[in-house]
Amino acid sequence: MVKHNNVIPNGHFKKHWQNYVKTWFNQPARKTRRRVARQKKAVKIFPRPTSGPLRPVVHGQTLKYNMKVRAGRGFSLVELKSAGIPEKLAPTIGISVDHRRRNSSLEGLQTNVQRLKTYKAKLVVFPRRAGKIKAGDSTPEELATATQVTGSFMPIVRERPAFDLVKVTDEMKSVKGYAKLRLERMNAKHVGVRAKRAAEAEKEEKK
Repeated sequence: MVKHNNVIPNGHFKKHWQNYVKTWFNQPARKTRRRVARQKKAVKIFPRPTSGPLRPVVHGQTLKYNMKVRAGRGFSLVELKSAGIPEKLAPTIGISVDHRRRNSSLEGLQTNVQRLKTYKAKLVVFPRRAGKIKAGDSTPEELATATQVTGSFMPIVRERPAFDLVKVTDEMKSVKGYAKLRLERMNAKHVGVRAKRAAEAEKEEKK
């Protein structure tokens, strides 16, 4: 018998762990299957880009993520109107539309309008029926040289701010920044008291 107040041995060792082993031998086959599916989709949607319709540049939500830019759901109606693209034509030429989106800044509006104009300049529109070219369709020469865009087109990249390196001088080293900040903080704190004292002193002088 085990001495002292210990836990009674009650080991559970018969777990049959081999019944729960998960294998991933199908990874190479899945890779092939996905590639074949992408190729079939590209053929099916030809001549449209394989990565889907054009998306706008939007900023992330909340204070934590609002400095980051990403692809949004669709362009707003104001952006489409500014770029000269009708609302109902946009989905037919590979531009996503979000009628609920509102533009909250002029910079964001201008960025997306420029994005639409660049896309419109590069766009090659195939006629619905071969040989029957309508207004808005591309010329036969452009159609002959057109190729399907694979991968991401017009990627969204955040612009990094440029800055110049300067040499630290002795004058810069001599400036005591912390002491200056403390002094200015104190001046800001006592501005009311000092103004009151100055006003009282002026009254005393007048008397």
